[in-house]
Amino acid sequence: MGDRDDREVIGRRVQRLRAERGMTQRQLAEPAYTPAYISTLEAGRVRPSDEALRHLAERLGVGYDELATGRPARLATELRLRLTGAHHALASGDAALAAAEYAALLAEAEAHGLEEERAAALTGLGECALETGEPADARGYFERAEECLAGAPLPARVPALRGRAVAHQLAGELRYAVHLMESALDELNRGGLHDPDALLLLYSGVIGPYVDLGAHARAAEAAEFALALAPRAGDPALVARMHRSVAGTLLAEGRLAEADASLAKAAELYRELRLRTELANCHWMRGHVHARNGELARAEAELRRALEMLPAARPHHCRGRAAVELADVLRRDDRPEEAAELLRSVLDGLSPRCGTPYAAGVHRLLGLLAEEAGDGGAAEEHYVRALGLLERGGSASSAGELAVLCRLLGDLRRRAGRTEAAMDAYRTGLGHCMAPDQTPLGPAPAPPPL
Repeated sequence: MGDRDDREVIGRRVQRLRAERGMTQRQLAEPAYTPAYISTLEAGRVRPSDEALRHLAERLGVGYDELATGRPARLATELRLRLTGAHHALASGDAALAAAEYAALLAEAEAHGLEEERAAALTGLGECALETGEPADARGYFERAEECLAGAPLPARVPALRGRAVAHQLAGELRYAVHLMESALDELNRGGLHDPDALLLLYSGVIGPYVDLGAHARAAEAAEFALALAPRAGDPALVARMHRSVAGTLLAEGRLAEADASLAKAAELYRELRLRTELANCHWMRGHVHARNGELARAEAELRRALEMLPAARPHHCRGRAAVELADVLRRDDRPEEAAELLRSVLDGLSPRCGTPYAAGVHRLLGLLAEEAGDGGAAEEHYVRALGLLERGGSASSAGELAVLCRLLGDLRRRAGRTEAAMDAYRTGLGHCMAPDQTPLGPAPAPPPL
């Protein structure tokens, strides 16, 4: 009886529906109730029981939910069908189309008091904002989604929580992003809430901030956990489209429960499609570990796998990072032409809003390639451009990369006999070495039961 309108609202609704059907109070009341009861109910002076509402709904030819709440019986299912369409648009890379549909769905869900659908639309808007490089807007949407889900179990809140953590990460608040995701992981694993989808979202999401903070061991462990938890699907897009079509047919036939079940399967598959980016990030992390260990062939295989999982037409920070790492592997494997070609393609495809750190990485590697080819002038030009990009970015996580670049630039100038210019570069690098916060991370979260 909690999810019902006030008795006055229900009374006015009964009166309107009765008048639209040309029924008298006696015709509506019979055989179970009296005309006087209907008159009292329509005046809002009595709160009808569930049994009375079901009787009236049957006589009026409407569903119980529609009479009790004013929501058409098909509304929630229709909104969920449209939500899967928005999920598909986002998974296919059309963030603008997805955002427009999520915004329309949000307005309808709010108008009808559908909190679960409202939270899903807000989370979708947050994901769209992340995709288009607007972390502040994304954080606002995710916070509102979490408010809608305040009373829900933790696994249901994880997509919004993880999205908010990523928004903090993109704003440079790396430790807070890690804190949010590690706290949720610890609660899930210690509390026995071993939801594979929730764990996969968190483990794949925390890799980026771990790496940016220099916590490579934790990043590698999170990548292995995520890949072990990853769902298996042959072609999720085809299966998801099939479930959406089936749901539309069932909805048209009035078989709402079956339509909802089909939509749930479609939504899960669209989540898997979105997770391709997260899993690509895990393969990048594996490649990064192999490269650090000098296992160049294994590193190349993992990095190429990461790039295969990300559409080339969609500039993405994960794709840029994997491509830069692969180019470095190719350079170290004495394949400078392949490395340079890959780096140039990265520069051509980077988004202006989210490409700064990867553009800096490209110029650093192009500088190394030029230096190894004996072209000191071109090498210096690339190093200086990389320094400028990182300094304009202003992120504390770039301090280590800045220090490396200053050392490379200083060494290049020193070998060319430009001692004073080399000393300037070294001094700048020392300043960056002193800048970052070196506070270690706290204890690692409890592991999943794999």
